[in-house]
Amino acid sequence: MRNFYFLPLFLLLFSCVDTKTSLDQVNTMFKKDIVILKKEVAQLERLIQIDASEIEIQRQFLKSHEGFKKVELFSEYYFPTVSKALNGPALDEYEVDEGKTVPPEGFQVIEEYLFPVYNKNNKADLLNQVGILAANLNRLDLVSQTNILTDSHVFDAMRLEVFRILTLGITGFDSPIAQNSIAEAKVALESIQKYDSIYTYEKEDKKKESVFKIIEKGKQYLAVHTDFNSFDRAYFITEILNPLSKNLYQVQVNLKIPFIKESRGLKTTAETLFDKGAFDAEAFSGFPDYQTTPEKIALGKVLFNDPILSGDNSRSCASCHHDDKAFTDGQEKAVTIDGKSVVKRNTPTLKNIAFQSAFFADSRVSYLEDQAVAVITNENEMHGSLEKSVGLLKENKKYTTKFKSAFPNKEISEFAIKNALASYIRSLSNYDSRFDDHMRGEAKMNLDEIAGFNLFAGKAKCATCHFIPLTNGTVPPNFMKSESEVLGVPNSKNQLDSDLGKFELTKADIHKHSFKTPTIRNIALTGPYMHNGVFKTLEEVIDFYNEGGGAGLGFALENQTLPEDKLNLTAKEKKQLIAFMKTLTDKKY
Repeated sequence: MRNFYFLPLFLLLFSCVDTKTSLDQVNTMFKKDIVILKKEVAQLERLIQIDASEIEIQRQFLKSHEGFKKVELFSEYYFPTVSKALNGPALDEYEVDEGKTVPPEGFQVIEEYLFPVYNKNNKADLLNQVGILAANLNRLDLVSQTNILTDSHVFDAMRLEVFRILTLGITGFDSPIAQNSIAEAKVALESIQKYDSIYTYEKEDKKKESVFKIIEKGKQYLAVHTDFNSFDRAYFITEILNPLSKNLYQVQVNLKIPFIKESRGLKTTAETLFDKGAFDAEAFSGFPDYQTTPEKIALGKVLFNDPILSGDNSRSCASCHHDDKAFTDGQEKAVTIDGKSVVKRNTPTLKNIAFQSAFFADSRVSYLEDQAVAVITNENEMHGSLEKSVGLLKENKKYTTKFKSAFPNKEISEFAIKNALASYIRSLSNYDSRFDDHMRGEAKMNLDEIAGFNLFAGKAKCATCHFIPLTNGTVPPNFMKSESEVLGVPNSKNQLDSDLGKFELTKADIHKHSFKTPTIRNIALTGPYMHNGVFKTLEEVIDFYNEGGGAGLGFALENQTLPEDKLNLTAKEKKQLIAFMKTLTDKKY
């Protein structure tokens, strides 16, 4: 009996020691790579100080940034604030809580000093930025010393790094000028491989072999296909990144390592970004009472199509959001409820809008429930009152039954009305296009459509704002924050449109003419385009971006966030880009 009890105890102790050893190795490697990165940045600073050649400084910058890719996996996961200071976009950011604008810092700011050419007249400013970078690396070094890892977090971080390579890496998001994204993707893959290899599986474990083989295959492909513009992202995603994240998922299952229980836009159990149900609309809903149910959806659909919520019983939500047009209306701007004028902005699609944390073109509300209230009570749109609607609905036997089914423990209320409407709109968010089928390996896009996707995620730079796969401004890989951009959209007279957008909400100069980045899912059905409906065709939209937005039209717009450089798309490339965009149409249409 003594031996019978000793063996399980021994195995338990061995398991604990092994797990602890694995995590210790992970932590040691991470800290070691931070030290190496600090040395690389110190060398960059030295080369700038001694006025080394432009090529030497540029090479050292690229080497340093690749060094960041070695620590990115855990830096982004555990220390997102520090990581953003190290490698965030080179754009001012408005801090809502403090009511102030914060200038950018880090690698992407330094990149703008060094590429495409280095002007030594900016040496002092450049050294200042490198000094800030070094200080932030010291912060990363300090906080990493007391960081506590778990196996669940390590595997979660590895899969998120795969998704980061897909959405922010190979698209050029964090190497916008130097365009060193392909080389950096190889380094990021190597970091996943390094940490994955620490976990000891049996040699015959086929899933472990698959992870290793997939990464080797990916590294070889990246080593050969180095040109940013010609890189086949469609192939790399379907043949390397999707299989890799699936296999990492399966290894975690095989090792019986629990998945993180956390509410975020991309579910912690998503095997790939393109899984059906990979995204969680409930993560954006805010509160437990908001949770969507079939009964709420059914009630919301009836309310959506009933003019009872409008002030004069003449207009429903469906009056301006037509199902056959992906819940838009086909107009530049909708007519006001009195029929005498038009509303301020173009009617946005309601399809696939649940996966974002800001609504309306100016991002003025954070929840779909509040969006519903804002539209119903707007004097130009529906001119209704939720309070009055409650009374009318209570008098309607059909509705009393439906509300009791959807909200069994509550009476008809303002909350129930807006929550039912929001639940219905959330139900409109599901990805079922030919593009999704292609990425899931269930169908094939044609060659022009594939070329169009590669342009979208590469040369045309669309995916640096319309992030894959949502194609809206919800930032990967956690997909919880929604961005807006300053494009310099013209009016019908080819002048800068006077709508100030998000500035009306924040009064921050950087938000003048700033508008939320919408989804381009079903874009073939949702014209005319832009917040003011100024462009009637996709060809016009692409021409606008191809010329560099408002700057290309000659507008003096200092805060434009869209890159001002011309894209130099050929006529064939424009057609291919549109061909891809049409694959984003839901199959029901």
